[in-house]
Amino acid sequence: MKRILVIYTGGTIGMVKDKKTGALLPFDMSKIYEALPVLREFNCKLDSFRFDPIIDSSNMKPDYWIGLASVIETNYDKYDSFIVLHGTDTMSYTASALSFMLENLAKPVILTGSQLPLGMIRTDGRENIIGAVEIASNENLSIPEVCIFFEDRLYRGNRTTKINAEYFEAFYSGNFPSLAKVGINITYKPHLFLQKPTQAFKAYKKLDDNVILIKLFPGIKESYFRTILSMEGLKGVVLETYGSGNAPTEEWFIEALTEAIEKGIIIYNVTQCKAGSVAMGHYETSAHLAEIGIISGHDITTESAIAKLMFLLGNFTDKSQIIEMLNSPLRGELSI
Repeated sequence: MKRILVIYTGGTIGMVKDKKTGALLPFDMSKIYEALPVLREFNCKLDSFRFDPIIDSSNMKPDYWIGLASVIETNYDKYDSFIVLHGTDTMSYTASALSFMLENLAKPVILTGSQLPLGMIRTDGRENIIGAVEIASNENLSIPEVCIFFEDRLYRGNRTTKINAEYFEAFYSGNFPSLAKVGINITYKPHLFLQKPTQAFKAYKKLDDNVILIKLFPGIKESYFRTILSMEGLKGVVLETYGSGNAPTEEWFIEALTEAIEKGIIIYNVTQCKAGSVAMGHYETSAHLAEIGIISGHDITTESAIAKLMFLLGNFTDKSQIIEMLNSPLRGELSI
């Protein structure tokens, strides 16, 4: 019998309606079997841990990621799998951050949530929890990575983006296939899983949030751009460019980026597109970026790029090593 720790951080999925007042209140996760009796059908034992206070995912920040990694580290040897109940708005950021912080992970860590509260009649939370538990309790297969399970799909967490605020199909993985699909049966794709590690599990608990995201848009002002790049303490920039990594060729734009790089700021180029890859040099409008030392993010998501920069800047000091790791897949977050 597999032991699974369900960690409730907050979010829509854990809310139920008070029968007297009609207000939505946090659900007591220790009573999960009472809410979902079907979970008793699986060959597993569920225990629960709740953040106190619970966190709306819009308030998620690196300190909470460190707390979450610490909970998993503390309980790593006691449990076979972990399920993290989380708000959908920042779930892809959390999944990405955890993927980097949990090195040599040999057990599934599955994030899930819902668009409607668990206590509502049409909630998608019921099926999301049941699916996550069924995958986490599989006796013949263990997925050694941080995943997101949502609307019948299991995704590599650091490959996802939330794309819909209204429908149940909330997440998208444009550059990597799903790891499993739930229908009448569950179809697993083990050839896509990360390899099971041979070294000991390690949880990193340092992140450096001196990172900023700049999304390019037509008409971006020089004063605005330079002001952001001159922020005190800035160490890393995720630069969201057009298409396959293209950006303006105006002289002031190149000068501002060059000056930032000369100050030691790392600039990571990712595409604004939900699928596809940065290919600097493919067009003239991206060749100049490579020439001045901007690093290609290849097909990494924006969420994963931000988390990766925070992780590397928080745990490594050698700039050449950081650049090398940004160019390499550490947890399957990009394709080379």
